[in-house]
Amino acid sequence: MQTLKFVSRYVLRHWWQYALGILALYVVDQVNVYVPEYTGRVIDGLTEALANPESTSFTLESAMRIVWMILGMGVAIALGRFCWRFFIFGAARSIEREMRQDMYGHLSTLSMSYYNRHKTGDLMAHFTNDLMSVRQLLGMTVITAFDATVMMVLVLWQMVTSIDPRLTAVAILPLLVICVGDYFYGRMMHKRFREKQAAFSALSDQVQETISGIRVIKAFVQERQELRAFAKTTEATKEKNLNVVRLHALVMPLIELIIGLSTLATLIYGGYLTIQGDISVGQFVAFNSYVGMLVWPMMAVGECITHVSQGTASLGRIHDIFRQKPDIVDDEMTDRAVTAPTGELALNDLTFAYPGHEDTPVLRNISVTVKPGETLAIIGRTGTGKTTIPSLLTRLYDVSGPQMITFGGRSIREIPLSVLREGIACVPQDNFLFSDTIHNNIAFGSADKSAESVIHAAQLACIHDNIAAFPEGYETVVGERGVTLSGGQKQRSSIARALMKDAPVLILDDALSAVDTDTERSILDNLRTVRGNERITIIIAHRISTIQDADHILVLDDAPDGQGGSIMAEYGTHEELMQMRSLYRSIFDKQQLEKQLRDNGGTEGGEAHV
Repeated sequence: MQTLKFVSRYVLRHWWQYALGILALYVVDQVNVYVPEYTGRVIDGLTEALANPESTSFTLESAMRIVWMILGMGVAIALGRFCWRFFIFGAARSIEREMRQDMYGHLSTLSMSYYNRHKTGDLMAHFTNDLMSVRQLLGMTVITAFDATVMMVLVLWQMVTSIDPRLTAVAILPLLVICVGDYFYGRMMHKRFREKQAAFSALSDQVQETISGIRVIKAFVQERQELRAFAKTTEATKEKNLNVVRLHALVMPLIELIIGLSTLATLIYGGYLTIQGDISVGQFVAFNSYVGMLVWPMMAVGECITHVSQGTASLGRIHDIFRQKPDIVDDEMTDRAVTAPTGELALNDLTFAYPGHEDTPVLRNISVTVKPGETLAIIGRTGTGKTTIPSLLTRLYDVSGPQMITFGGRSIREIPLSVLREGIACVPQDNFLFSDTIHNNIAFGSADKSAESVIHAAQLACIHDNIAAFPEGYETVVGERGVTLSGGQKQRSSIARALMKDAPVLILDDALSAVDTDTERSILDNLRTVRGNERITIIIAHRISTIQDADHILVLDDAPDGQGGSIMAEYGTHEELMQMRSLYRSIFDKQQLEKQLRDNGGTEGGEAHV
């Protein structure tokens, strides 16, 4: 019922199109049922005229009048068919577009936890195969169901009233068999089609993942292994599709067989009645025409059940998406008057565990305060939850306590989501770029998309010279996920995009790992120049050279009690942490030693080469 209520919202928007289309369809069916009757009149008239040439009851003028009426009916049928196709198919296409648009918009509101549970290929299948099945359900299936029902009722009425009830009873006996069989057929088809769609989703996801990871596959020479895995998935998809086809291939010939038996029975019994004089030759011919007209409704029942089963299965899968609710939304705590996340940023005894893993916190008891104009640096071993902090600041995940993260003493949950995320510019680790021009990638998310502003941001990110060297400059289209750019170029393009936003809070999540130290120093100097005294900057890095000038340095490390999670191992400025001679100093000494070894190795290598 919930699914029917869901789809009815879309159907009611186009009720007038369906009304006009169904009206045109009814007119076509109504006109159609009179064609055999008039044909029978012509045959009876010709038979009588041949038997009695002196009779004047049926003349050439009478015959031509009926012929012109039949031609007029043909024109009316043609116009009616155009109208019901235009209105009903048009409504189904419009609903498909609206549903696709709404589904895309709804997906954009869902939280990260949803995308952690659902793969891209599965979601893509909803936008392709499932929506196509829904369109058929709301288009061709509506036409088929109404047309078959109306045509069957009108034809049977004509057969009973204008020809013979006994002969009609013989013709409709197979309908009972078909109706009972179609009930079980529909249930089996619904189940098999859901399995087919699930298999298509798995196939789509594997193709998407393989193409996205083609570089890794080639680098590890795994083409044959991936081909075998794809062949296995394809075989499973084929079997699920064949299950649908086999059922359809079994039922439709059976329906045709039953219809054939019905036709044979009416020919035998109708011929007997004609010989006995109970019905005329014209009536017998008209009745056989009516039986022929019943073939379509009988066949349509099977097709209709197939499309209804497939359409409702797809509709259920789509409705499942719309029933999903975002975990993170504006609630009663939200203050709509807030226009930006301003004031000092404070982490107050921050403790966080990912949903579903509440017993294993990632962060434990983190307390930090950063004032406007200051820079907070975060460093620690791999896996200590450094990247989790940006996710919490942008509310991709929510903390348990409302006061664990505050801006200017105001809980982060009091700030509207759109305002919060608009006020934070983040450069993530993966440096996602869209398959678009470099200009559009840098200007993405900024209200000012002028060429001058884009170039200025690129200069601050030290990427302008590289872009200018491209044949198309800023109009160069990068590949999917920015694959045509180097790692350093992607990082710097992402930094330029964040700087274009000019947000109160800037987060660089290991965003300088792929650039050399000289470029890194230039970018950091530019940041200090443009960020001013009113903005907060957060830098997450592994290299101490990246963060040593920060106002605050937070060092994360695993909790010593073995309960999991990372704690604030050390906190202070670079000089203060160096004097502690603990974890931070240990990391610094190791990185300095690595640098010396690289420098010495480079010198020795150079001398050997010379």
